[in-house]
Amino acid sequence: MLCFIREIQIACVIHGINPIGETKMASKKVNFINTKELGEKLKRRREDLSLSLRDIADATQISASTLSRIENGTGKPSAENIAKLTAWLNIPFERIMNVNNSDATPVVYFPNEKTPEIVEAHLRADPNLTPEIAASLAELFRVAYNQFVKSKE
Repeated sequence: MLCFIREIQIACVIHGINPIGETKMASKKVNFINTKELGEKLKRRREDLSLSLRDIADATQISASTLSRIENGTGKPSAENIAKLTAWLNIPFERIMNVNNSDATPVVYFPNEKTPEIVEAHLRADPNLTPEIAASLAELFRVAYNQFVKSKE
């Protein structure tokens, strides 16, 4: 876990960001960690697995109140908590970073990622889609995909 935390810190230094939350740049607050997306992924996984916040707290060693704030988008997780959550969610750290690129964002595949997560990553990387539209399309795909998978069983 400490190695993973160090990797996050190094990635943040490379991208010139503060891993703990907001930083001021030219008198403008910039949040480099997409806590809203992290919270949505956390809540979605928790509900998919029918787990309580207490269950996740036990598994990640992060307090239930902190997890609740992250799920609601009001919490600013530390680098250690980000590392724990991305490990528990089994997603790369880069998926929750707010990196402002005008070029196409590369999509990294991980062998145990589910199809809806891969599609969501592609939609978010599409420069023709706003983040809101990409999120909406990803959710539509996720619902349809899950229904087709259930009907096949």
